[in-house]
Amino acid sequence: MGENADEFLSSFNRIEKYLKESLNAPTNMGFSEAVRRLSRQKGSIVKKYENDLLEMAQLRNAIIHEKVAENFVIAEPNEWAVSRIKEIDRALIEPEEVYPKFKKNVTGFEKNLPIEDILQIIAKKHFSQFPIYDHGEFLGLITVRGIGFWVAQENQKGPIDFQTKTAQDLLALPFKKPNYRFCATTTPISQVENWFRENPLLEAVLITKDGNPNGKLLGIIRPRDLSFI
Repeated sequence: MGENADEFLSSFNRIEKYLKESLNAPTNMGFSEAVRRLSRQKGSIVKKYENDLLEMAQLRNAIIHEKVAENFVIAEPNEWAVSRIKEIDRALIEPEEVYPKFKKNVTGFEKNLPIEDILQIIAKKHFSQFPIYDHGEFLGLITVRGIGFWVAQENQKGPIDFQTKTAQDLLALPFKKPNYRFCATTTPISQVENWFRENPLLEAVLITKDGNPNGKLLGIIRPRDLSFI
């Protein structure tokens, strides 16, 4: 058996073990069935790799069951197949975490910050997200998009006094839904990708050490920061 086949099977066997342990599956459950079951689970990283894994299963069967001789197989994986299954192996078993890749200095703002000041910060520093706090307690996330909705609504009532209106007013939109999530530093990047896929209203994922909204901000992830977008 060639070196490519050995490397391919090594990763394949690790993936198969991971899949069955994730399902607590019986030993007689097939690889493809395990892939399909996990892919149906909401938020499962396996869904991202489902098609490739099902094709890899066919290649693995050709290697194992269609040998011409003990050390010769009909199907020898090419470089792409070996590279791809190693990539999936790492993604499933040793997934890259959000920290320190998305480590950033994120500024929090108090709820009494005048909207006029927020607009100046946007113009001068090009900030687009404003985590809002009340003496350390997280209240919500203001974004440029949210400010636009708020201005459109308030403008219908008459002239807006941006100096007397504050960040807290921006958080009080009656139709506003949460546009953020928090995650711990150990959260896999693939999990964050799933959150963005599943929720088109999600504008940012904020990172704290243990995912506590009131913890120190260590980073932020926007959809544009991820390669899948």
